[in-house]
Amino acid sequence: MDDCLFCRIVAGEIPSKQIYADEYAIAFLDINPWHVGHTLVVPRRHVDDLLGQPEALTEIAPAISAVSRLLVDRLAADGLNLLSSSGVSAGQEVFHLHVHLVPRYAHRPGLRELMVKEQDVDLDRVHRQILE
Repeated sequence: MDDCLFCRIVAGEIPSKQIYADEYAIAFLDINPWHVGHTLVVPRRHVDDLLGQPEALTEIAPAISAVSRLLVDRLAADGLNLLSSSGVSAGQEVFHLHVHLVPRYAHRPGLRELMVKEQDVDLDRVHRQILE
């Protein structure tokens, strides 16, 4: 889809801090992270949301698993949240299926702290740290 932000990122038309890619999915750092290492995993093919094509989640599951391990290992995270919103009422803003992987740290535990944005995250530094 020409007007889909994530399709354009997948196509390389919009730059991203990509940390993973396979046949079915790519993963890149969120530009407005809730926590250090907040990453989005998206299918390469356009899928509006999880409800419309639930098999898409199966296709990207290996990427979700690999990226989760990568984030926890490289960023020394103490845990990880996985979140996907389907539909306007659920808070979906970009209508291309995506899964948020949010590394969690002992100094900011629990769900209340999940969406409180980390201040002054240096995406270039985090990107390098994950890829090294």
